[in-house]
Amino acid sequence: MPVVQGSEPERFQTSRVLTITGGHAVHDTYTAFLPPLLPAFIASLTLSTTEAGLLSVFLQAPSLLQPFIGHLADRVSLRYLVILAPTVTAVAMSLLGVAPDYAALAVLLVVAGFGSATLHAVGPVMVGNLSGRSLGRGMGFWMVGGELGRTLGPIVIVSVVQLITLRGTPWLMGAGLLASFILYIRLKGVPGRPPNAARSRPWRRALRMMRPLLAPLVVLVVVRAFMIVALTTYLPTFLTEEGADLWFAGASLSLLEAAGVGGALLGGSLSDWLGRQRVLWVSLLTAALFMLVFLGVKGWTRLPVLLVLGFTALSITPVLMALVQESVPENRALANGIYMALNFSIRSVVVVVLGAMGDLFGLRPAYMVSAIIPLLGLPFIFLLPGKTNPGHNAPSSGP
Repeated sequence: MPVVQGSEPERFQTSRVLTITGGHAVHDTYTAFLPPLLPAFIASLTLSTTEAGLLSVFLQAPSLLQPFIGHLADRVSLRYLVILAPTVTAVAMSLLGVAPDYAALAVLLVVAGFGSATLHAVGPVMVGNLSGRSLGRGMGFWMVGGELGRTLGPIVIVSVVQLITLRGTPWLMGAGLLASFILYIRLKGVPGRPPNAARSRPWRRALRMMRPLLAPLVVLVVVRAFMIVALTTYLPTFLTEEGADLWFAGASLSLLEAAGVGGALLGGSLSDWLGRQRVLWVSLLTAALFMLVFLGVKGWTRLPVLLVLGFTALSITPVLMALVQESVPENRALANGIYMALNFSIRSVVVVVLGAMGDLFGLRPAYMVSAIIPLLGLPFIFLLPGKTNPGHNAPSSGP
């Protein structure tokens, strides 16, 4: 049944949420190819750690357009951009293995970044529209898709490289084409903009409404970026520097992301009942402490620590996304686009900073800094606006 424009449905539309979650999973499987490939590119193109890390910046640079995409999505349906995103990203990322030089890698990653920017600007808002009053749960489902993709991506790409070398990666693009076809069939009748879009505010007024949220949000995005970049972008490179082979390094990243699947789903759902701030505080503190533990252990003993790290560090995102969309309910896509642009742009800067630290001092000191910095963000969680009482966002069972 199509979503009725003008009133947000109370019920959680599981089937449609799962459809978009599946498309997100396929899409992010492809973007997850890059971190495990960085050691191969460093070897084949004689890149420095900073140059290799800069490849992630090319992938994330189009995210700066997300506020504009979101502002447009508050006024017109951009459903077809969500549908096409898996195809665009799949084709570009599958061609990385046959790229002849660094410039070609950069161009392909920018193209993939445009697909990613459109999906991540509009997709969460579509899920939010279909989640009723369980917005945290909806953002948890959205993040589960991303974590599933980032779990599968490293395993898929390192397996293909080991079996048929880098030249075989173009064969992988078929799943993205199929995902776009399924999204086209399943999302007919689903609006690509918020149901209350007719009351959308001018962007300047929407920004003023977000102002109380922005300062603590930026701090949290910055401190968390150090941890997430270390644990995702540089984890395979860090482990190979410490003696692991490429398969173990890629599998470790998949394990981290697999744990994030549970963390994303549980974190978003718990924040509907316990309050956003409480879930954020516990998750950030636990993740920082276990990252210090990770640096103190070796070999296979790191794997259970990575499970805890993935569960806690990656449970934070759906809670922040729910907070952002709640801050400006009439301009959800714009608010989400601003958050995603902040997240990706800050993360891009941190990628370069940690890469430079890795070149100058080694990745182990960079990891130590990345474990300590998140602790500085804990006080700012309590500056976030919004209700904090348990169950404030839970569906009510009575009048």
